[in-house]
Amino acid sequence: MSTVWSSFFLSLLAAVASAFLVWYLTHRWRDNTRQQCEKLLFYTKKEAEISSREILSEAQTRIEKKWSELERNRDRFELERERHREEIERELRRIQRNRENLEQRNRQLEAEEERVAARDAKARKLARQYRHGLEEMAGFSADEARRLVKEEVAAECAEDVRRFRRDLLEKSEKEVRTEARQVLVSAMQRLATQPLNDITATTVSIPGEDMKGRIIGREGRNIKCFEAVTGVTLMVDESPETVLISSFDPVRREVARIGLEYLIDDGRIHPASIEEYVARANTEISTDIARHGDEAVDALQLGGVHPEVRQLLGRLKFRYSHTQNVLDHSVEVGFLCSMLALELGLDPVPAKRAGLFHDIGKGITHEHVGSHAIVGADILQRYGEDAAVVNAVAAHHEEVPAKSILAGLVMVADTLSAVRPGARNEGQTAYIDRLRRLEELAGPLKGVREVFALQAGREIRVLVEPDEVSDDGARELARQIRRKIESNLQYPSTIKVTVIREQRYNDIAT
Repeated sequence: MSTVWSSFFLSLLAAVASAFLVWYLTHRWRDNTRQQCEKLLFYTKKEAEISSREILSEAQTRIEKKWSELERNRDRFELERERHREEIERELRRIQRNRENLEQRNRQLEAEEERVAARDAKARKLARQYRHGLEEMAGFSADEARRLVKEEVAAECAEDVRRFRRDLLEKSEKEVRTEARQVLVSAMQRLATQPLNDITATTVSIPGEDMKGRIIGREGRNIKCFEAVTGVTLMVDESPETVLISSFDPVRREVARIGLEYLIDDGRIHPASIEEYVARANTEISTDIARHGDEAVDALQLGGVHPEVRQLLGRLKFRYSHTQNVLDHSVEVGFLCSMLALELGLDPVPAKRAGLFHDIGKGITHEHVGSHAIVGADILQRYGEDAAVVNAVAAHHEEVPAKSILAGLVMVADTLSAVRPGARNEGQTAYIDRLRRLEELAGPLKGVREVFALQAGREIRVLVEPDEVSDDGARELARQIRRKIESNLQYPSTIKVTVIREQRYNDIAT
């Protein structure tokens, strides 16, 4: 029994000792932690105070420096203001002295005018007295004498006056003609003209002779596909590292050039890539048109030109009139109008605008019925162009009355640009017109999709819709086109008619 109680007391004593030990260690840990926190807080406060004092000192230094700068600026402004005030006072004193001098001179002039008026009155009085004395001596009045003298002088000088008037008019007409001739010659000499360019062919450089074989393709399939898609003639001959694109239509030729350059850069030439790159070239033509329009406007240094007008100007880059590029001709007329205006002492800017825009209607005359001058004037009026410029464009072919001298300048400059040596070639124009008429013969026929004149007009290639024209219909269509050519055109040698009916079937394997 005593053993049990002894064990119990020992256990209780151990528990109490453990509890006390735990309490003591916890108390010591809490005191140490509190002391550390207080120490950390104390150091943190010290660092914050030191940082705040440093920041405050730095801010104070900056404030003092800024204040010193402000003080210096204020002193400088005060000195400047004082100097300006002194200059103003000196200028006011000078103005006051000038005003006093002017007043003194005005008083002197008034006194001098009074003396002159008195002398004039005295002279008129003496003149009246002398005239009355002369009238009494002569026996008639001064008015009668003046009339008699006039009649006598007029009778003696009538023939001299007529001769003098005739000589003066002839001399004036000669001087006007000479001056006009000098103005035109001066303007033409100042204009740097460009030589006539070949408008029916374009050369494309190739990296090597092996590229010619790729362009032709196996059994000529690549070159045939290219000509069918673009409507041009692609000539691959013995010329080193060049191929020739031939077509009377400049837009087709430009599309073919861009597409062929893409194919050469890619290196893979087959019918699918030909169609892909030619389609891409067609989309790029619009970008080129906008660029050409901007270049024309920039060349003449004009501003305020509507974007649609710039677009129409760009279209003229692909239009020709008697082998003369219409956009180059328009820029040349703009320069000539400006030079003529300067020679005549007029504002050159409206003259430039009228000269540049005078053929803008040719960009859409294939879409609208009417004269290109009237169509162009309507377009310019729609986009807010000046009324004098609009009238000059409409009247440059004398289809409407001219309302300003601008119209005359445009007429003269247009004629000068057209008739200068090398500007136009009627032989090439007739050739291009014949090719265009050849295409127009087959275009309106039923089922015809596209018509291309190739080989300098010795072949016409017609693409038809396969759903509308059968094989027998294509054969009959070729005969019909042949009969129309024989009855409507005059041509040398023979013309080959080729009707192409192509049916494609596509499917996708998944």
